Amino acid sequence: MSEAVRVGIGGPVGSGKTRLVERLIPTLRGLGLEIAVITNDLVTDEDAQRVRRSGLIDPGRVLAVETGACPHTAIREDPTANLAAARALEQRHSGLDLILIESGGDNLAATFTSDLVDYWIFVIDTAGGDDIPRKGGIGVLHADLLVVNKIDLAPMVGADLARMRGDCIEARPDKPSVFTDLRSGSGLSDVVTELLRGAMLEPAAAD
Repeated sequence: MSEAVRVGIGGPVGSGKTRLVERLIPTLRGLGLEIAVITNDLVTDEDAQRVRRSGLIDPGRVLAVETGACPHTAIREDPTANLAAARALEQRHSGLDLILIESGGDNLAATFTSDLVDYWIFVIDTAGGDDIPRKGGIGVLHADLLVVNKIDLAPMVGADLARMRGDCIEARPDKPSVFTDLRSGSGLSDVVTELLRGAMLEPAAAD
């Protein structure tokens, strides 16, 4: 049995990680890819329940990991629980192409170990401050894909999108950054394009 590609989605609390998962599921399924989801939270399965209730995916394809400690512990220092959840999903659902692993909300230093994921996305938002790309942080600097979400809020919080774009290019000259409004879906197609390319996922051939 070949292993599914595992894609990590990390970022601070409220940046839009779960919304990204909810946007990716129908888009990737529409491309013929078989999807499952793992969510991480401290001591709750709230995000998993939200995805299950969404109607976007078979609830049996969604598992929750309660980290019980700093969220980055379960995606970097000791990914045992997430690896076990991934194996359980693959055993229950043959033919999985992709498992989305959403981290619990964490800080800008959060990273995924390569033992856990093949590709990882880091999500920030304009309301968190337009200086985030300039300040850097491991997630901003080293994620395979940086998603700058909530561009619709930029005028309301005084965030300078042009400066953020320039700072992203300077901080990540060889890695892609995509600016999104995941409520409306703006920028989602660019995220999908980068994900398919970077994770080397092949959409199913059309009938």
